[in-house]
Amino acid sequence: MVVILLCTDKYRKSDRTYGKTPEFDEQQALAAAMQVFLEKGYEASSISDLTSRMGIQRPSLYAAFGGKKELFEAALNKFAQMSLSFIENGMRNAPSVKEAARTYFQGIIEGVGGSKPELGCLCVNTMVELAPHDKIYAQFTKDYQTKLTELFRQTIENGIRTGELSNRLNAEAVARALTISAIGLSVTMKTGPDRSYVENATAEILSLLE
Repeated sequence: MVVILLCTDKYRKSDRTYGKTPEFDEQQALAAAMQVFLEKGYEASSISDLTSRMGIQRPSLYAAFGGKKELFEAALNKFAQMSLSFIENGMRNAPSVKEAARTYFQGIIEGVGGSKPELGCLCVNTMVELAPHDKIYAQFTKDYQTKLTELFRQTIENGIRTGELSNRLNAEAVARALTISAIGLSVTMKTGPDRSYVENATAEILSLLE
């Protein structure tokens, strides 16, 4: 399976040169910022929230990332790359296509590591919070959906080739349906739905592979 990552260059501001190298681990700080944005969203995350969790001062944030918007874009890009890589590895290493899809949707229900599914996916959260009124984020999240659909399509086509799935399946159409369903499920989990409700719905979604 081909590794698919979002192209981040067009979402990143031009590099700036600063006179002093930051005296902290930028990747750890970025991961901490990502968690804040997951918990609070972009608008509700203050600079104080971010610097406190990142363990740095405001000047260091501005010097390393450029500001809140640039920090968010860096966190969003990192999350998207990690997410797609994680999904791809899971699908590639699953014992079957159906098990790969089941595990993926179950992961949305249970959350990463089995905790806090109400935080959702940062890309999906951005789709809801920012994409409706910002063309940059609308395009970013559209690209993310396209890459996720491609992962599903490749996986389904592999299942058809091996004989696990029916050759009557339209891989592209089913992949699009699974992507839309996954996004809807991620949004639904933020509302704390009844577990049986989402598990029954997921079973129906996965019947698309029959």
